[in-house]
Amino acid sequence: MNVSPDATFLDHALDVALAAARAAGERTMEYFGRGVAVETKPDATPVTIADREAEDIIRSALQRAFPDHAILGEERGRQGSGEFLWLVDPLDGTKSFIRGTPFFSTQVALMHAGELVLGVSHAPAFGETMWARRGGGAFLDGAPVRVAGTTAPGDAVLSIGNIQSMARDARRWEALGQLIREVDRIRGYGDFCHYHLLARGALDIVIESDVNILDVAALSVVVREAGGVFTTLEGAELSLDTRSVFAAVPALHRELRRRF
Repeated sequence: MNVSPDATFLDHALDVALAAARAAGERTMEYFGRGVAVETKPDATPVTIADREAEDIIRSALQRAFPDHAILGEERGRQGSGEFLWLVDPLDGTKSFIRGTPFFSTQVALMHAGELVLGVSHAPAFGETMWARRGGGAFLDGAPVRVAGTTAPGDAVLSIGNIQSMARDARRWEALGQLIREVDRIRGYGDFCHYHLLARGALDIVIESDVNILDVAALSVVVREAGGVFTTLEGAELSLDTRSVFAAVPALHRELRRRF
């Protein structure tokens, strides 16, 4: 039987993850704006030396601290097995990074026996870091954060990210169109940014239909610990196979998620 990690362990793991993410962010910033060479991976997504070096920095730190833990990284794949699995996206938002825009981040999360228990989201170009661990609340650069208390769709701010697959689903596309007509404002912040804004009460709903678990694992812990609800569009809990997100303040998640 797996024993759930206690607060002392999670606090230690969080310290390690924060240090690793910040070190990786320093490395990516060394390359940002320099016009690094871009390669195309087999899945047709771009990768740079910054992605790979940042992941190596994080992997090295995690392996030193937790040699018996498994790691799944965006660039180096999976190493190890067991009840603890670190999920690492060293440079989430590579396309933004390449184009010289600051919407990129380092994402580090810890999963225990299938449950996401810790998350760090470090945005070096923005100069901000959010983190959370199960039962400990969510923080932005050391200050506690909380989602907004919005209850009515007409008062809500909605942000959408990757939604290409929704455009191929007539029912969901119409549901999104209806929601856009109802809310107060519609934005498309994308990447880490709209989840940071959701967690600190600056917007109310985030919808994405084309994501990878490495993109959102850490952010899901932050949003949940800030009082939000973070599921797939189907309302399911996140897993390694997650491909969509419906994240919102509690009242709006209850009212609106069933539409999709």
